[in-house]
Formats: sequence, C-alpha cells, structure tokens
Amino acid sequence: MQPEERAVEIIKGMSGTRLAFVLSPEVIDAIKNVEGGIKSQVGLDVVNEGVNQCLQRQYVICIIKDTRFRPPPEPTVLMMADNGIVIGTEVLAGEHHKYKDNEDLIWLGSDFVVFTDKVPKTKEYFFMPPVSFPELEQIKGAKNVVSCSPSPLGDLIIKDVYKLEDDPKLASLMVGFDMS
Repeated sequence: MQPEERAVEIIKGMSGTRLAFVLSPEVIDAIKNVEGGIKSQVGLDVVNEGVNQCLQRQYVICIIKDTRFRPPPEPTVLMMADNGIVIGTEVLAGEHHKYKDNEDLIWLGSDFVVFTDKVPKTKEYFFMPPVSFPELEQIKGAKNVVSCSPSPLGDLIIKDVYKLEDDPKLASLMVGFDMS
C-alpha cells in the first residue's frame, strides 16, 4: 500500500471523517495562489504558515470533517506582534480554566483571548501555525507531518473542484507529510 493510501485509510477510520482524499497538484497550486493575501474579518493580515508548510509536503490529504472529529492537539490560531511575541491565542476545549482568573486578558468570543500586557510596536497579525497530526506518525517512514485549515477561499476551491456540498456543518482540513 502506498503511503498516501495508508494515510487516507487511517484518516477514514477516525470519528467525524466524512471524506479523505489526496489533493491533486492543480488544487494545491490553486490554494497556494489564494492563501497569500488573506485578511481577517477585522482587517488584520493572516499568515497561514500551516498551509504554507502543508502544501510543500510530498503528500497532501484533504479531510472533510464534522463536529465529531477530534479537537486539534494545540491552538490553530495565534495573534502575533510584529516582534514575534504571541499576544493572543485560541483557547481549546477544556483549557478555559487556565485563563479564567487572569486580569491581563480580554476574551474575544468564547474561545480566543488577547493578552493586554503584551503590546505590539507597529502591527499585529493572525498566525495559523502548522499543527501536529499524530495519527499519521504511525506510517513507517512518515516525517514532517503537519495539518492546517485552509482559508475560506481555499476551502471553497476544494469544494468547487471536487463538487462537494458547501455545508456549514462540515469543515476541511489538510494534512501533509513527507516520506524518508
């Protein structure tokens, strides 16, 4: 079995996976083209380093998932200051208690905090880091495994090319990996 087939098999066995398939080089190129100029809803730049790294991998798998899919193992969105300091972070399920009594932060919604004691010098931006995907590390020879969510435009490209329903209850996730 080829590594990408094994990866798809593993992912299809995960709760909440609706579809899993290898992205074509054309779709990878199309996503690369739209991801560079993304802005947030509040006008801040978005640097999706997770997508940048994922799309450079030898194999890229797309997952269409529902709410039963496991949560990410680490935050998927950070707010960064121009000097590389984290000034905000996504708060994962089960970790709200870590921030509950902290007076040096502001909650933006129910799952994101901004630290008021850390101030950017000139600008701030949202940073989407590459996120680990431990399930694929069991593939013999797999290395540099990263996962990420594409921007809404990247998600739309995937759904359009593969003729998938644009269902707000479903989300896309990409996992990339190399083989040694």
